[in-house]
Amino acid sequence: MEIVLATANSGKIKEFKSYMSESNLASYMDILEPFEIVENGDSFKENALIKARAVYERLKDKSKIVIADDSGISVDILGGEPGIYSARYAGVGASSKQNLEKLISALKEKNLKKTSAFYTAAIAIVCAKGEFCVHGWMYGDVIDEKRGENGFGYDPVFIPLGYKKTLGELNEEIKKELSHRSKALELAKIVMKTLEERK
Repeated sequence: MEIVLATANSGKIKEFKSYMSESNLASYMDILEPFEIVENGDSFKENALIKARAVYERLKDKSKIVIADDSGISVDILGGEPGIYSARYAGVGASSKQNLEKLISALKEKNLKKTSAFYTAAIAIVCAKGEFCVHGWMYGDVIDEKRGENGFGYDPVFIPLGYKKTLGELNEEIKKELSHRSKALELAKIVMKTLEERK
């Protein structure tokens, strides 16, 4: 089963490859000419499906399966922000560092050292047999300072439930076990296995 990953995000590509080491996985950037995908959905699910569809439509080989992830962090006290805008929280084209700094500033403005938050991952699967979407979540707190060098995105400020360290401080194996993306991927693997068995 050939799987095409609909992302150009190097952090996500690395994560997917470590979670799906047994699969024949390639980034769409290795197969297609780069093109812009406009993520204009109102939910993680919609945006994941938009990305997976866009890549699948451009593939010549329709026997491939395209998977796309849309994920982000939601902070309860900020009304769920950044939410679906996590990758562009500080504006279109903003770097991960700028997005992270904006979140830290938003916490400091409210004089918050620590507050509840959660990560969401929606993974869309698009193939000749249809369109599917699964979700995974990880709950915890965000803090108003960066700690640790591991992971990417908002990981240095997120402390998972039951832990004292941020994802930026925890090792990859622990992160993999807790991750919203790994939880969603476990469900995605079940969907893909079912699809393969239906040949």
